Order: sequence, then structure tokens, then C-alpha cells
Amino acid sequence: MTIDFSSIPIFDHHAHALRRQPPTIPAEWLEFFTEGRDACLLQNHAPNLLFYRYAVNTLAEYLGCPATPESILRERSQMGEKEWIQRMVRDANISIMLIDYGFRGLENYNHPEMQALLPCQLEPILRLETLAQELILKVETLSDLMDAFSAEVEDARRTGYVALKSIIAYRTGLDIHNWERVDIESTFQEVKELAHREGKIRLAHAPINDTLVLRALEISNREEMPFQFHCGFGDNDVDLRLANPLHFRPLLHSNRYINVPWVILHMGYPFVRESAYLTSVYRNVYVDLSLAIPFAISEASSLLSQIFGLAPLSKVLYASDGFSVPELFWLGAKVGRSSLAKVFDQMITDKIITPAEAMTLAEQIFYRNASQLYGIPVKIMNVRSQKTVI
Repeated sequence: MTIDFSSIPIFDHHAHALRRQPPTIPAEWLEFFTEGRDACLLQNHAPNLLFYRYAVNTLAEYLGCPATPESILRERSQMGEKEWIQRMVRDANISIMLIDYGFRGLENYNHPEMQALLPCQLEPILRLETLAQELILKVETLSDLMDAFSAEVEDARRTGYVALKSIIAYRTGLDIHNWERVDIESTFQEVKELAHREGKIRLAHAPINDTLVLRALEISNREEMPFQFHCGFGDNDVDLRLANPLHFRPLLHSNRYINVPWVILHMGYPFVRESAYLTSVYRNVYVDLSLAIPFAISEASSLLSQIFGLAPLSKVLYASDGFSVPELFWLGAKVGRSSLAKVFDQMITDKIITPAEAMTLAEQIFYRNASQLYGIPVKIMNVRSQKTVI
């Protein structure tokens, strides 16, 4: 019999804000179930993604309506956006979410608006590249940029952020290293000229990206502040060859950042075993399960088995990486729980763990590890008891 983990609350340690404008037609809704953006791909092939088919079937069962996107969107609309959001979060038994607000900017709700909408505790994550882009528009010299960036990161905890986050994998890759000052200065001048011409900047210039991330790591090391790194697949602008977390090895092996709680996001998919290996040899490296679960849905149990092959389960964190629509929070939790149950059922059969250990380890993955890493207690309501768990 499959273990039921539904009573275990979730600490979703990596997610994104919801869109102000909910989808109204299937074509809009479909875009949230794929990282592809090509129009032909979306129209002709994305509807055949297994994750999309699973979403339609599972949400239709939950709502008691025909298994079509039109029916789901109609039920969703009739319910009203706030009630739909709250039902998704409550049914998923999510207690805490850490939100990266740097994705898609003004089209999403801000932190106070999200707090008013969601029936759980929310804490913000500081997205470094978004911060840097905003600062570049305001400063005139590289020194000014470094001073302003450092001040913001050093002040992150005091201003309410609970973690740092970098998407350098999307921009210039994870082979992060030191650059000569002359190269950084020259690149900064190019970036400023581009910013003056266009009134905005997408920071994808290795000398500056690397320098800012290394400065943030120095500060994180002093502050012992969790640092999340996007790794592996994601938006279609990522060069997957440069998103392998093994690129971190020189930085990790240097011992300069030994006090940084270093979090590999998305299992590093498809570099899953590589991610597990890093957690097994570097004491400050953690790995999360987001995006790969639920997007790579038919692989979910296999991916967990690969992670568990080497990763200490005290270093594995659940997250959804849900964005834009609350269904992704709910689907992530549903697939995460069912996949973990399948893997632990097999481990019990193989006498690797006992049923009691399975429940304890699931609690670690779904909330205890994140609670300890970020120093945020989880208040368990409407489950086994009403108490605060550290």
C-alpha cells in the first residue's frame, strides 16, 4: 500500500509570484506547462506534453468537470481568482513559501499583494541579476555599481529577504571566475552605453555577472545567508551546456565560501546525479526538487531515486518553482508527494528503510530541512497538531 504523505505540510522554498491577469483561454493557460516559446511548438506539440495532460486530467477530477482546458478555465473563473488561489494552496497543505519576485516583474503581484492573496506565510528572495540591472540604470561607474550592489546585498536580511538567488546560469553560465579589472571596466562601459540607448538592460556579460555573483558569495559567506542557484533546464534562453552544477567545483573546492548554504535548484536537471554527488562531498551544498518535479512527470520517481543514490536526505529540499498560476503550486505538491511515496514504498520493500523512517524522511524533505536551513519555523495547522516546529 502506498504511503500517504498528504498530512505533511510543505515548506515551498522556491517559487514565484502569480500573474495579475489570470489566463482566460486554453492557449494562454498552456504556456505555463512548458518552457518552450516557439509558436508552432506551443500550438502543435505542447498539448501532447505528459505534464499538461496530467494537469488537465487531475484538475478536472478535483473540480468535478469534463477533462478539457475550457472546462477547467470556466470553473476557475466562476470560482473567482482569490478563492481559486486559496483553494490550491490549502489543498496542497503549503505552510510557507519563499518567493522570487524578480521574474516577470510588473505583470505579477508584489509582496504585499501576494500576502493578501495566499493563505500561508510568504517570505521574499533577492534575485541578484534583477537588482544589478536596476542599479546599472542609476549609476555611472563600475565602482558605484559595486558599492551599491554590495550595500543592497549586505542589507538584504535587515530589509526582509531570507535568501539570495542567482540566474547567472541563464545569462553567462556557471563557470564563474575572477576577471581582470580592465576587462570588467571595459564591459561596464559597453553595458552603460547599451542601457543609455535602450533605457533598460538584460545583464548577460560574463565579466560583470561573474564579478557580482562572487561579491554576493563573499557577503553570503560572512552572513551565512542561503544562496540559491538556478541550475540545469529552465527558460529557453539557457545554454544547458553551461548550466551543469559541476562548474561550481573550483569555487566549492577553494573553501572560500564554506559558510554559504549553497542550494542547487531544479535538481540541476538533467545533471541530477552530478547534483547529488556535490551534496555528498561538500558539506554546505543542498539540492532541491523543483521544476523537474512536476515538469518531467514520467521521470519523477526515477529522478528521486537518482538524487537519493548519493545525496544525504537531510540536504534535499522540496520546492515547486511554481509561477504565474497557482495550479503549479498544487500540481508540484501532488506530484512530489505521490512520487516520493512510490520511491519510499520500494525502499521499504527492499528493506532499505522502515515505514517509520519513511515518514520521518518525508517530513525532512517537505519542511524540516528548509525550516532549519532558512531558520524559519513551520506552524503546522489542521494536520497532526497545532504547534510550531523548528
